[in-house]
Amino acid sequence: MSFSSKTKNELVRVSSSKKICNIAELSGIIRMSGTIKLKGFQKLNLEVATENAAIARKVFKLLKSNFNIHTQIMVKKNRNLKKNNSYILSITSEMGASTLLKDLGILNEGNNLIINNEIPNSIMETNELKKSYIRGAFLGGGSVSDPEKAYHLEFVTNKEQYSISLSELINSLGFNSKIVIRKSNYVIYLKESEQISDLLNIMGAHKALLDLENVRIVKQMRNDVNRIVNCETANLSKTVNAAIRQIHNIEYIKSTVGLESLPKSLKEIASIRLQYQDFSLKELGELLDPPIGKSGVNHRLRKLEKIAEDLKGKGRGI
Repeated sequence: MSFSSKTKNELVRVSSSKKICNIAELSGIIRMSGTIKLKGFQKLNLEVATENAAIARKVFKLLKSNFNIHTQIMVKKNRNLKKNNSYILSITSEMGASTLLKDLGILNEGNNLIINNEIPNSIMETNELKKSYIRGAFLGGGSVSDPEKAYHLEFVTNKEQYSISLSELINSLGFNSKIVIRKSNYVIYLKESEQISDLLNIMGAHKALLDLENVRIVKQMRNDVNRIVNCETANLSKTVNAAIRQIHNIEYIKSTVGLESLPKSLKEIASIRLQYQDFSLKELGELLDPPIGKSGVNHRLRKLEKIAEDLKGKGRGI
């Protein structure tokens, strides 16, 4: 089962004791997954289709408990074996489909059957109603990627004005959702892991939120380890290259003017550097008598490098 399906199965178990919240959630589900079919003058039927059986059962319960509409869940077998079955709930004109759509704010009030492509103002009255509606919209037409692969949560609709309205609703709760056109659809999406976590939280998908956070922590730890390893590798490479250069300079001095020509302090560090080629500057300093610090060793080796460069510049060869 995909991460998105697990998230939806968790969300269908979220319930509210308030009828207005249930209506807001049902409005979001039907607005995203419902289809209106005209059946004669001023008559219409409504179909709600989903590939998730749990969502179909939730719509069934919400219709029954809040509108006293008794419908049936029909199963449509898909011939394409790669696709899941579809679960369809039909609300006919005789069952009050028009009245239901008006109560949900999907149809405008009045005798004309005009679809409202904006979210009803009543939904915007409280954050609790906003959260219920967003949860319904996600159940009806949303998805979230497996965080192991990518951070991406989206809602898909074929109405531009509705996509703008839904994005504004989400952003009114402190998010930064954006809209992109994909084929003939409008996709409202979030890509930042923190914002996806927050949206899962306000919808009530707390287990999915914890799973996402666990993945995010592991990824962060992995990135931190890789960064440290890369840094240490770079430092080690730098140290090795420096040691090779120092030894080369000392060998050059030794083969031209000899180490005996050097001042005592430089002769001493040169001899130790040749003898202990794998030692760090700190370890080399501890071998001197008296011992000196890392900066002191580095200073003397730089002097040796300058001497070698001067000798090369004068053309002194082996």
